[in-house]
Amino acid sequence: MEDPLDTRLCAEPLLPHTGAWRGSGLSSGPPQLPPVVTGPSLDTARAHMLALGPQQLLAQDEEGDTLLHLFAARGLRWAAYAAAEVLQVYKHLDIREHKGKTPLLVAAAANQPLIVEDLLNLGAEPNATDHQGRSVLHVAATYGLPGVLSAVLNSGVRVDLEARDFEGLTPLHTATLALNVAMHPPDPCPRMLSAQARDRLTCVQMLLHMGADHTSQEIKSNKTVLHLAVQAANPTLVQLLLELPRGDLRAFVNMKAHGNTALHMAAALPPGPTQEAIVRRLLTAGADPTLRNLENEQPVHLLRSGPGPEGLRQLLKRSRVAPPGLSS
Repeated sequence: MEDPLDTRLCAEPLLPHTGAWRGSGLSSGPPQLPPVVTGPSLDTARAHMLALGPQQLLAQDEEGDTLLHLFAARGLRWAAYAAAEVLQVYKHLDIREHKGKTPLLVAAAANQPLIVEDLLNLGAEPNATDHQGRSVLHVAATYGLPGVLSAVLNSGVRVDLEARDFEGLTPLHTATLALNVAMHPPDPCPRMLSAQARDRLTCVQMLLHMGADHTSQEIKSNKTVLHLAVQAANPTLVQLLLELPRGDLRAFVNMKAHGNTALHMAAALPPGPTQEAIVRRLLTAGADPTLRNLENEQPVHLLRSGPGPEGLRQLLKRSRVAPPGLSS
C-alpha cells in the first residue's frame, strides 16, 4: 500500500531563469531590470513603466518571462503593480512563461503574498494553472506558504478549492503530502514542530477553514487526506482530521481507498507507539474493524507478526456491525 513520496514536495520554490529577450527591441542577453524600478512609491513605478512603454512590458524573453514575471519573482511590489496595470489594459495579465506560469503563479512560488493579493485585486485569474495543472492554492500547499493562502483569502476572489492537478490531487491532498514529508520520521507525541512543518500544518488548517472537502478522494488510488495521513504514520494530522466539526465522522473514517479503510492502513504500519496511537484514535472515532478489503482481509489480518501488536490484535477482534453501504 506504500506510495513513493512526491519528490516535488521536497523542492524549494524556483525563481524564473532569465534569458535573451525576443521581439522587444531590448538588447540581447540576460534581461536587465531598470535600476529605478525599486523606487519607494507606486507613482514612481508608474512613471517608469510609462517610460518603458507597452512594447517592452509585453515582451517575453526566450523562456517566456515578461518584466512582470521578473518583478513578481523578485518581490518588487510597486514595479509589479504598475506593470500589471499596463498588462491588464492589454488583457495580458495572465500571460504565461515557458512552464505555463502566470505572474500570479510566479508571485506565489516566490512567496510574495502582497504581490499575489495585488494581482488578484487587479483581475488576475485565480484558478489559472501551470503545465502541471497546479493552481495558486496548489503552489502554496506544495511549499507550505500560509501567507500566500492568506493573500488569496484576503482578496475575496472565488477560488476552486477542489481543483485537481495532473496527478489528480486537490490543494488539500497536496498540503497533506507536503506536511507528511516535513514531519518524517513520525513522532507520536511531537512537542515541537520544525518551522517548515508548522507552516505546512497551517496550510492544511487554512484550506480546511476555507472549505476544502476533507472527504475528497485523489484520483489514482481514491485516498482521502485521512488515508494519506495514516499511511505516512502522522498522528498529529490524523487527530486534526478526526476532530473536524463537520460531516459524518463515522462514514469519513470508514471510507475506502481501493478497498482499504484508514484502519486497514494503520494495521499495516510498523509496530510501535505511533501505530498504536493511530489505531486507537481511529477506533474511538468509529472505525469498523469488521470491514474487509478487496483481498477479503480485515484490519487485524494486516498486523505484523510478533508480540508487539498483541494488544492491538485484541482490540481489532472486537466485533462490530458494518454500517450500511460500507461493507463492499
